[in-house]
Amino acid sequence: MSAISISKESLKVIMKSKKTVVSKGSAITNAEDNVTTSDTASIARQTGKLGLKIHHFIQWLLPPAFGVLMMLAVWTLISYQSPNLPDPLKTWHSAVELFSDPFYNNGPNDMGVGWNILNSLKRVALGFGMAAMIGIPIGFIIGRFEFANRMTAPVISLLKPVSPLAWLPIGLLVFKAANPAAIWVIFISAIWPMIINTAVGVSKVPQDYMNVAKVLNLSEWKIFTKILFPFALPYMMTGVRLSIGVAWLVIVAAEMLTGGVGIGFWVWDEWNNLNVEHIIIAIFIVGIVGLLLEFVLTQIAKRFSYE
Repeated sequence: MSAISISKESLKVIMKSKKTVVSKGSAITNAEDNVTTSDTASIARQTGKLGLKIHHFIQWLLPPAFGVLMMLAVWTLISYQSPNLPDPLKTWHSAVELFSDPFYNNGPNDMGVGWNILNSLKRVALGFGMAAMIGIPIGFIIGRFEFANRMTAPVISLLKPVSPLAWLPIGLLVFKAANPAAIWVIFISAIWPMIINTAVGVSKVPQDYMNVAKVLNLSEWKIFTKILFPFALPYMMTGVRLSIGVAWLVIVAAEMLTGGVGIGFWVWDEWNNLNVEHIIIAIFIVGIVGLLLEFVLTQIAKRFSYE
């Protein structure tokens, strides 16, 4: 068979012919079939990933949702047996009404729930902040020096088990006012976990690290910043997390006794008014705020964990 020579003009005529168009269309159809098959496989993969995400989400959501439903069911049954206890639906309607205007202000004895929460958080922040400023350095000193550890051990063992509210009369006697007395109770209650956990973290520093520091003749400041602080930081954050939980628990009880503006005083005031729905709402508020504080500090602590 001899070779056939085709000029450019002839090639253009062939490309414009109907047969050529049909052949080209067939090629395009095959290409479209390939694309459709590829798209179908991609959609199937995406659907599989979406189904897996939905499955994980259901596994994450179902247990807590079941627990909440059980709590509501038990609450409803108890409310049927005790007419004085409002059921969940009645409490919900009261909460919607309460939070429709949480920041109203009709005087010091009639303020919205939002102001009460903010005032309690302010007291917690002051008492907790002072406890951290004093307790953490004391913890480093106790963990670093054996003499300081043995000197403070009996004092901590004696004062740590004391009930927080037992310190309230001392605060009222010294400060002559309810607000600083409440802050004092938070301070003295929150300081012990920070002292103990920080001291434990410092005492757990491997002896090899301290031997290297001696060989290099490092100053006490260098030992603190390069060895003690990085190693003890996770322990210290654990103490901080425990202290904030104690502080938030104590403030409610302290405000019940001292009065003024705060979530604890609000609970006691609602009890005097026999408004049980608001008392139950306050319980949920205290729990939710405490949970949020715990969550924030837990996330911060995880960032300083060596695990």
